[in-house]
Amino acid sequence: MGDPSPSNSSSEFHSILGVTRGASIRDVCKAYKSLVMKWHPDKNPANKTEAESKFRSITQAYQALKSKKQDDRDMSGSYNYYSDEGGDGSRSGAEPMTYRHRSADNQYSSTLNNSLPKSTSRRSHTPAPMPSSLPKSISRRATTPIMFSYSTIRRKPPTVEKKLECTLEELCQGCVKKIKITRDVVTNSGIIVQEEELLRIKVKPGWKKGTKITFEGMGDETPGTLPADITFLIDEKRHSLFKREGDDLVLAVEIPLVKALTGCSLTIPLLGGETMSVSFNDIIYPGYEKIINGQGMPNPKEQGTRGNLRIKFRIIFPTELSDEQRADITDLLQDESS
Repeated sequence: MGDPSPSNSSSEFHSILGVTRGASIRDVCKAYKSLVMKWHPDKNPANKTEAESKFRSITQAYQALKSKKQDDRDMSGSYNYYSDEGGDGSRSGAEPMTYRHRSADNQYSSTLNNSLPKSTSRRSHTPAPMPSSLPKSISRRATTPIMFSYSTIRRKPPTVEKKLECTLEELCQGCVKKIKITRDVVTNSGIIVQEEELLRIKVKPGWKKGTKITFEGMGDETPGTLPADITFLIDEKRHSLFKREGDDLVLAVEIPLVKALTGCSLTIPLLGGETMSVSFNDIIYPGYEKIINGQGMPNPKEQGTRGNLRIKFRIIFPTELSDEQRADITDLLQDESS
């Protein structure tokens, strides 16, 4: 069989890239970029032979159609050098990708690389550098469509925020939190793989809810972007006894009415697990508050200082009284008010 005619070859190339005969060079470049990423042998390890064949055919078809469409443009006039889709860091168009076989057989890699068409300029071996703010009215003859590479500016994605729950005891005494994360990483061949990382956070005494700890570049990575940052936000777990208010701790204590009126001695729990005996000689009334200095949370801005423990009382009133008890209470309170 002889070589196919130019028209048949062109039809075959269009078919390989899945574009129509009237497709623009931008459409050809877009189709090429999509197919070459799909059929890259590194992304098809289970079907590498077929992938290598399609990869070669796609590259040859792209180079042939690109050259033909540039010839057509040379006959019809020049066109704008810059893509009108710029502004987001990505660029349209593509250079033929070179696939380097990773097996011990280096002969195939050399043959495939030599078979790929080399990018050349039709009128200049080295295109002159162009200013970054070229007016849109200026037109230059196109050399080679531009493909995204790691040499272009990569954007930083938004920071990923995660909660880090800590108990009041951990925030009071300080602790070390170890967190295992799994993140996406882009290899040199453009494949996304997952890696495990162990992050270590040293929680300092006195840290409050909302404190932020940021790990730069430890988030997911995608092609064309920088790795995201991860920020952990401290969140306080609810405590069964204590409530935090700034650097102070608040403890609610229930006492019967008789003790509130006659005085008492109470054993008060502390956050660290210890206890403290506190005597009350004053009458404890609704809204009464006892302050124990230095038994609150550490102040991270003033080393060695702590907030206070504030004891609030809930007075338990009797649900029933006999007539005699009511009379005694009435006499007592009347005597006190006279």
